Amino acid sequence: MNRREAFMAGLGAAAAFAAPGALAQARRASVQDARKLQDSAPLVEGLDGSTLNDEYLAKLEAAGLDVICQSRGGFDSFVELHNFLDRHPDRIVQALTVRDIRDANQAGKIAHVSGWQSAEFLVRDGDPVMPAIGNLRGYKQLGLRIVGLVYNVAGPFGGGSLDPDVGLTRAGKRLVEEIHKERLVLDVGGHTAEATSFGALEISKGMPVICSHTNLRSKVDNARNMTDKLIEAIAATGGVIGLTKVNDFHARVRNSPEPVTAQVGIEKHLDQYDYMKKLVGVDHIALGSDFMWGRKDLVAIIPELWPGDVYSNNPPWFMVKDTETVTEYPNVTKGLMERGWTDEEIHKVLGGNLLRVFEKVWGA
Repeated sequence: MNRREAFMAGLGAAAAFAAPGALAQARRASVQDARKLQDSAPLVEGLDGSTLNDEYLAKLEAAGLDVICQSRGGFDSFVELHNFLDRHPDRIVQALTVRDIRDANQAGKIAHVSGWQSAEFLVRDGDPVMPAIGNLRGYKQLGLRIVGLVYNVAGPFGGGSLDPDVGLTRAGKRLVEEIHKERLVLDVGGHTAEATSFGALEISKGMPVICSHTNLRSKVDNARNMTDKLIEAIAATGGVIGLTKVNDFHARVRNSPEPVTAQVGIEKHLDQYDYMKKLVGVDHIALGSDFMWGRKDLVAIIPELWPGDVYSNNPPWFMVKDTETVTEYPNVTKGLMERGWTDEEIHKVLGGNLLRVFEKVWGA
């Protein structure tokens, strides 16, 4: 079975939950073994904040990535994206449907999925009280497929992770309803306040919801990390939680006196997969690395947005050791193999779970 055939088989299997496989024995594995396993099924990055240019595209290809979900902004950012895609039609294409993802892989191309980490782009200039929620359809036509509600601080739709007790506003309720009406993927938790996230889940019955990129509050008391309660609630929708590789979210606790958090090893990251597997099961775990390659705009801390008890004063921030670039995915795969995860379980985490959600929300 070649890589394309394996991708199609993996995508078909992702359409339904599978019973957990028998627990494999811990096994020795090389990086080459891990890359071979990785290449035998879809590899989907749930959140990448990097600069998309010719150099980074080459890195994505070297990594063997099949699908990349990236943050976009307002209208101009979509124009910039389309111009880039138009320059490389034989290498990377926009994915609006799961069929587009299949077709891209069959043609040996990367599928690009656009998302928002915040719906602030619906707020009209000079009128933050009356966000233009109706514009969501227009952004969908441009390619938007994943919608986060709030980025760290409170806005017209609800609270951010720094305002955990701020709930979903009336505008936020209407936005969530519109997201589901337009068959877009709702992204809560992570940057969005816990109270706002629970409010959004309350009106998301029958629709899987994701948190594209976060880590575990039970492991590290950081405001950007999610509680077990919220993780369980998202999993209960049939959704998934993407785990970041951001070093601070693995090691920086509230009121940390150090300006920069010391880099931790990959074992700390692998521990989070094991914990999630026990908490909600392997069907609800995904990649949400939050890579920030080439982000020269991240040169200074804005304290209100990135406070020191959450983030180190060194943007773009460190990643966990041995997970720092897209070409290091096999290090995570190798670690899971050595911890006794089955091939089937690893395939779900590397892409099958997110593809299942995409197909449920967008349709085939």
